[in-house]
Amino acid sequence: MRSHLPSYEMQAPRDLPAALERLAREPGVWKPFAGGTDLMVLLEAGKLSHRRFLSIWKLPELQGIEVAANHVSIGALTTYTAVRGHEILAREFPLLARAAAETGGIATQNRGTLGGNIANASPAADSPPALIVYGADLELVSASGSRWLPYTEFHTGYKQVNLRPDELIRRVRLPRAKPHPHARHYYRKVGTRRAQAISKVCLAATARVENGRIADVYIALGSVAPTVLRAAETENLLRGQSLTPSILREARSTLAREIAPIDDMRSTATYRRCVAVNLLAEFFEMLSS
Repeated sequence: MRSHLPSYEMQAPRDLPAALERLAREPGVWKPFAGGTDLMVLLEAGKLSHRRFLSIWKLPELQGIEVAANHVSIGALTTYTAVRGHEILAREFPLLARAAAETGGIATQNRGTLGGNIANASPAADSPPALIVYGADLELVSASGSRWLPYTEFHTGYKQVNLRPDELIRRVRLPRAKPHPHARHYYRKVGTRRAQAISKVCLAATARVENGRIADVYIALGSVAPTVLRAAETENLLRGQSLTPSILREARSTLAREIAPIDDMRSTATYRRCVAVNLLAEFFEMLSS
C-alpha cells in the first residue's frame, strides 16, 4: 500500500547555509532529499518510515563538475546522466562513467545523484566500486565547517556511514593521474538482466602492466560484503607478479576468502563467490591480452 502523503513534511532551504543550520538545530529530525530515486520507491511501497525531509535538490553549492590540474571535483547533486556525459570523466575515469550508464534506466539517471548513491550506503550500489579504485575523497560539510574523508573510510557497516546527522556530502574528489599507455580499466556488473537490475556482483578494477608484470592494481567489489569492499589482500598478492596461471589460481583463492557474500532474495552466497572469482579471472585475461 502507498504512504499517506499528508503525514509527511518537506521543506526546501533557500541555500546550503540554511540547510546546514536546520540540520544543526534539529539533528536527526530532518533527512536530506535529493533526486529521491530510492526514497520514492519506499514511499510508494508504504515503507518510508522517516517523516520530515529537507529538499536539497536545487542547492547550487552541491552541484557542478570542476576540473583542476590535479583532481576533478564532482558535486554531490551531480546526476548519473551528467557523469556519463562529461568528457574528462569519460576519458580519465571510465569505470565511473560506465557505472553511471548501468544505474537504472534513463529516468533514474536523470534524477539519481552521485551523493545519494554514496549516502544510501547499499553494498550493491553501482558507483562505489569505481570510486574506491580511483581513490576518491569526500568533503563532508556542516554548519561548523567541513572535513575531508577517504571514501574507503565512509562506509562503516551495512547501511552505516561516517556521516553525522548535521552533515551533508558536498562533493567527491578524484585525483587525476597522467595518462599511462599500459593502464587498463575493468568494470563488470552481473544482474538478473542487462538493464535496470540491482547487481548480484559488481567488480571494478584498474591495473598497470609493465614488462609482463602487474606494476600496480586496485580492485573493489559490490554485493559481496556488508559494505562495498576493496580487495586489499588480492591486490597485494598481485602487485609485482607475472601474469601466469599459477598466480591467477592463487588470486582467485585469495579473493574467495576475502569476500563475505550472503544468501538473499536476489542470489546465493555460493553463486556470488563463484561469479566474483570468475570476474577476477576475466580482468586477469584482459591484462594478459
